[in-house]
Amino acid sequence: MNLLATLRVALNALWVNKLRSALTMLGIIIGVAAVITMIAVGTGAQSRVEEQIKSLGSNLMIIIPGSTTASGVRLGAGANQNLTEDDASAIAKEIPEVQVAAPSNRGTGQVIAGNNNWSTQIYGVTPDYFEAREWPLAAGRMFEAPELSGSSKVAIVGQTVARQLFGDMDPTDQTIRIKNVPFVIIGVLDRKGQSMLGQDQDDVVMVPLSTARNRLFGNAQGKLRRIGTIQVKVREGADMSDAEDKIRELLRQRQRTQQGQDDAFTIRNLTEMLQAQETSSRVMTLLLAAVASVSLLVGGIGIMNIMLVSVTERTREIGLRMAVGARSKDILTQFLVEALTLSLIGGFLGIVLGMAGSYGIGEFAGWATRLSPESIVLAVGFSAGIGIFFGFYPAHKASKLLPIQALRYE
Repeated sequence: MNLLATLRVALNALWVNKLRSALTMLGIIIGVAAVITMIAVGTGAQSRVEEQIKSLGSNLMIIIPGSTTASGVRLGAGANQNLTEDDASAIAKEIPEVQVAAPSNRGTGQVIAGNNNWSTQIYGVTPDYFEAREWPLAAGRMFEAPELSGSSKVAIVGQTVARQLFGDMDPTDQTIRIKNVPFVIIGVLDRKGQSMLGQDQDDVVMVPLSTARNRLFGNAQGKLRRIGTIQVKVREGADMSDAEDKIRELLRQRQRTQQGQDDAFTIRNLTEMLQAQETSSRVMTLLLAAVASVSLLVGGIGIMNIMLVSVTERTREIGLRMAVGARSKDILTQFLVEALTLSLIGGFLGIVLGMAGSYGIGEFAGWATRLSPESIVLAVGFSAGIGIFFGFYPAHKASKLLPIQALRYE
């Protein structure tokens, strides 16, 4: 008997028992759908982390001032304004692994344009900040050297600020007021989206660092060159941990920190933090897929159970086919094809259900989901393998029946 005839016989046998075949496929359908949906959820979470890493910039570290104590009260990290622009320059010049070290200050303020106003984050930065954050412009130009040294009243705005103040208009060359100081917009930043903490990174206004210090944030306590943070971008291929150790040692020397004393600053390696989160997301994806695969295993056991029942019910049919010339190989192939057909049909129906489930979770639950071709191929291959694995024993049992005993079976 050729394969086409065997397939036709197997399909006819499954069609005769439609309800039983459908119930048998149910375990495979649910298992495949669960695997595809769970992998889509996990892959979506992993993609979200990758987007966050990209939005921050690669190989990025942030240095913030340490804590200070006032009247016996420790005020926490960032309270002691002990970092300077010279520290950032020293890091960039003396540590070969560092590509740029960008000093910055941050504050908040009301930005006014005509009849519109918006409260936003105001950053005093240098062009190195945009390189460190890998943040290009969508329109306009960067700060020029005379503007940086002369505390010029120019600004670069984020997409959110541009939309809130100017709607669909081009904000370039428009005038805004920040703390009653007029600024001319010279550029618009490209879109960044949300940070890993849910903060809108596009809700910002960038001005030259000297402008922020001299015109907006003031010179409290004579700290003329004090800064709030240093954004450090490490060169591609350089060791982040080694660069972090060298930065720590350099800053301790510059701040004359004695042996055994705590650092007067904090270094946050954001890339390592997000990579750890990405690893966790990948592990969670594999865990969800493994749990969902249990449904496939249950479905495979269901197929084996039903195929054993089918062999028992069709013992006389098997004996009759052997009596008229069917070989053991033909019987084995027939029952294997039946099991494989159940698995594959269930697998394809499971793909449809899994894709619908992934779409539903993303649409109604608001979770990030991402369907991958690999998960679909894996689910179908797994279902086919289950059909062959769990169908082999019933098929082998049927092929070993003796014609005389099979024909006498009641």
